[in-house]
Amino acid sequence: MAGTVHVVGAGLAGLSAAVSLVEAGRRVIVHEAAKQAGGRCRSYYDPTLGLTIDNGNHLLLSGNTSALGFMKTIGAPADALTGPAEAEFPFADLKTGERWTLRPNAGRVPWWVLAASRRVPGTKASDYLAPLGILKAAAGKAPGQGGTIGEAMACEGLLYDRLWHPVLIAALNTEPKESDVGLAATILRETLGAGGAASRPLVAVAGLSAAFVDPAVAYLIRRGTEMRFGHRLRSLTFGEGGVTELVFGDETITLGADDAVVLALPPWVAAEVLPGLAAPQAYRSIVNAHFAVVPPPGSPLLLGVVNGTTEWLFAYPDRLSVTISGADRLLDVPREDLGKQIWAEVSTLCGLAPELPRWQIVKEKRATFAATPAEAARRSGAETAHRNCVVAGDWTATGLPSTIEGAIRSGTTAAHALARSTGGCAQARVRGAA
Repeated sequence: MAGTVHVVGAGLAGLSAAVSLVEAGRRVIVHEAAKQAGGRCRSYYDPTLGLTIDNGNHLLLSGNTSALGFMKTIGAPADALTGPAEAEFPFADLKTGERWTLRPNAGRVPWWVLAASRRVPGTKASDYLAPLGILKAAAGKAPGQGGTIGEAMACEGLLYDRLWHPVLIAALNTEPKESDVGLAATILRETLGAGGAASRPLVAVAGLSAAFVDPAVAYLIRRGTEMRFGHRLRSLTFGEGGVTELVFGDETITLGADDAVVLALPPWVAAEVLPGLAAPQAYRSIVNAHFAVVPPPGSPLLLGVVNGTTEWLFAYPDRLSVTISGADRLLDVPREDLGKQIWAEVSTLCGLAPELPRWQIVKEKRATFAATPAEAARRSGAETAHRNCVVAGDWTATGLPSTIEGAIRSGTTAAHALARSTGGCAQARVRGAA
């Protein structure tokens, strides 16, 4: 098929779709409203800190096969992701001062729960059976139809407070009790429930742009993809054959019979330009705090924190960064008050001076869709009512919550859906099975 595919949006979903389409032999043009690619997963220089930071701290796991496959395809640096040699998750309790390290074994049979030194202090092996209720409740159910995590397992007790709550809220960005059981089940099946080999934590210590965005853009340009930045889509024109025109601020592009469109836009934007599109309507925020302090020697790359405002502490080479999920309660807290409050916890955890260093607070009001059953049921598939138009994004029906893995998987899925709906390149090699 000789037509051009216009990918609108150069976040990870759009970049993933573009890479998949180029791999399949399609001519691709990428349109992005911003002056750079990456969307919500990119790096930028912050003058207050005097450092380059990510606009959100992100943790990947070794079981994130779509993300790792994408990085391999685009030729990302081998050291773009850093993590321990085996799955291990250090934790600290700010209330009691206790510290421990959760160490799942590599295989699927979780014998590690039999070893007290690998478990959460004060818990017994049988306590770790609770998530089986999540898998049982989600089995055979359509998205949003399995109920909430709170209905599937007891959301209380020592193990919940010290393990399941911090892990689940980080993955879902929604209070676990009200979160969709199906989304949690996918996370368990693909990573935590698949053993330590699939649960090793990985962090882009040199930045998300260096790991994902820059290599993807370079890959696409090498293969003849045109990247148009500062090119905001205003509207679509429709005809009997599907989308007929893309209307941008400075030009209108008329689509040929073999041309097609991938809309890799935030859900509220996609729903505006594509009337009738099913999309989530409720969102949850994330707060990130960054401190221009070199971490003390021996600091863990990632530290889970309980009984504090801080939830996860990242030790980058040039800074300490904190992520707080489901953070709607903190949106109205003054930034300086929040910075002082979080630094008081970080300095205690790291044994640092209490004086506040250079800091930055980043509040993402609509960081992810709310991972509730109602919102999970509103997620759209890749295909739309228009033959030559598909959608991609971590908010689409990937089976996962809003994650890097979900965003990249959605791009591959959109490329497959476009091949099916247009009848072109059906036998071409498209990266990764959807």
